[in-house]
Amino acid sequence: MVKAIFWDNDGVLVDTEVLYFQATQSVLAENSIRMTRDQFIQISLEEGRSAFMLAIEQGMSPKAIAHLREERNRRYSDLLQNGALLMDGVIDTLSRLRNKVRMGIVTSSRQEHFDIIHANTDILPYFDFVLTRKDYKRSKPNPDSFLKAMKHCELTREECLIVEDSERGLAAANAAGIHCVIVPNELTRNNDFTGAWRVVDDIREVAEAVSSYKITHR
Repeated sequence: MVKAIFWDNDGVLVDTEVLYFQATQSVLAENSIRMTRDQFIQISLEEGRSAFMLAIEQGMSPKAIAHLREERNRRYSDLLQNGALLMDGVIDTLSRLRNKVRMGIVTSSRQEHFDIIHANTDILPYFDFVLTRKDYKRSKPNPDSFLKAMKHCELTREECLIVEDSERGLAAANAAGIHCVIVPNELTRNNDFTGAWRVVDDIREVAEAVSSYKITHR
């Protein structure tokens, strides 16, 4: 049976990925670097690479790229200040799972962005722990974050379940050897989710998936 669920944050619990895209796109555009929505999806959400690789390809120096990243992070923070919306069905789903399994948020989000996002969402009491980008070495699609979450809970891979929205998140889950439920969103619905334990259309279906989960060794 499932004893712990590791939830991705952006795109699963909160609708923030479009804002991150907008902040990144605007900074690049001001430096004459065009990034389309499809490019962002491929580079960031499918491959798990930095969109600033487009600046690297244009010969921009590491110092200049660091400046762009700082400006992008500032603009993203500003966008988040207007309020990050919870994805539909999140409260209902978390309420149904509360006290039945341990739950943690395992995200690639920077701590400062995470704090802004959840200043007014009121969902953090549902979770037993949170891991943000500062808490592990390599970001998704590497498995480090999920392996640390599993170690934190002192559970086996078979006792854990991951909820993700993107191809890079699924790659991290598979690399960690943990079954993954995918809940696609507006930006990720056309990702390749081959290898997912289950793909659902609505986050509310995660509760049903947990109740039907049977341990299988990967």
